[in-house]
Amino acid sequence: MHSCSELCKDLFRKWAKLDDSCFSVETVSGGITNLLLKVSVKEESGDNVAVTVRLYGPNTEYVIDRERELQAIKYLSAAGFGAKLLGVFGNGMVQSFINARTLTPLDMRKAKLAAEIAKQLRRFHQVEIPGPKEPQLWVDMFKFFEKACALRFEDPDKQRIYETISFKEVHKEATQLKELTELFSAPVVFAHNDLLSGNLMLNDEQDKLYIIDFEYGSYNYRGFDIGNHFNEYAGYECDYSLYPSKEEQYHFLRHYLQPEKPYEVNRILTVCIYRLYNKFQVSQECL
Repeated sequence: MHSCSELCKDLFRKWAKLDDSCFSVETVSGGITNLLLKVSVKEESGDNVAVTVRLYGPNTEYVIDRERELQAIKYLSAAGFGAKLLGVFGNGMVQSFINARTLTPLDMRKAKLAAEIAKQLRRFHQVEIPGPKEPQLWVDMFKFFEKACALRFEDPDKQRIYETISFKEVHKEATQLKELTELFSAPVVFAHNDLLSGNLMLNDEQDKLYIIDFEYGSYNYRGFDIGNHFNEYAGYECDYSLYPSKEEQYHFLRHYLQPEKPYEVNRILTVCIYRLYNKFQVSQECL
């Protein structure tokens, strides 16, 4: 509490002389990569304001490019996405507080919300972020592959299970997938890459949806971002019986492809899927 109030005083001059009793702190959420704190402040004017203090998790710099994240936030915030960046410090940042609730995996499959997520994601993908625009999927996958190959476990049972993995086979399959992807000429966009329910917030009173948390954001295949979102329907329990049905996928894609007139794109979707299927069949024969 004390360190959090001191941090806010250091970052924001208008709060520098406030007593610590003017600050209250509560945990909003905590995950592997960050901890979110809501800091409520009673200003000299008597107004009550709130900000979000986000603390990075330990060693997250090994999997997250914080410099890229900060650059993306600037452009995405200007386009109306997420919370506004108010300040940066050594192991975190301060952002505006979003008065909304976090969605659940079951929320995401509700037709009205799924349509709104699709529309927002389309708009997200249209934001131009300066920097290299090569898809990061394979860069990240092979980087994690190299780290996985070098793992060692003190627990003998874990080590025994680990040694049953054929990394040679995994590398072969990953390489085949990469070659297969290159056949599609898939569109590359600035992707969220982590669009799970915890990174979607809804203000029920205003009926306003927010896409938040861009720490994994990078240029990537558009289809990967959508497919990864569909995977998140399974939730933390990874219950893939909850994966969206073909009808639910069509519903999402219709609203993504044509937000204003979704039902006019049925024919386009059918043609695209047919062509994708044919390409896949040809590639399988080549492999």
